[in-house]
Amino acid sequence: MRTVSLAYFAWVRERIGIAAEERDLPESVVTVADLIAHLKTLGDGYAAALEHENVIRVALDQEHAEHGEPIGDAREIALFPPMTGG
Repeated sequence: MRTVSLAYFAWVRERIGIAAEERDLPESVVTVADLIAHLKTLGDGYAAALEHENVIRVALDQEHAEHGEPIGDAREIALFPPMTGG
């Protein structure tokens, strides 16, 4: 297992109920999509926040990442909804 820092923003944060946490990830979590699938199993708030995973944006160490990308040795992972202009 490896430990990562997870940060949640906007309505993702509101539905999960926390802004950030440290979490141990199982070895089976290799890609961003794996991470989202894993987080959805952690409780109702996570499942609600990530229900429509195709709209969730992710940044690995402050670099935007696609869902198929490997997490690699990222230490910080941020999850957030689509951003709108303004």
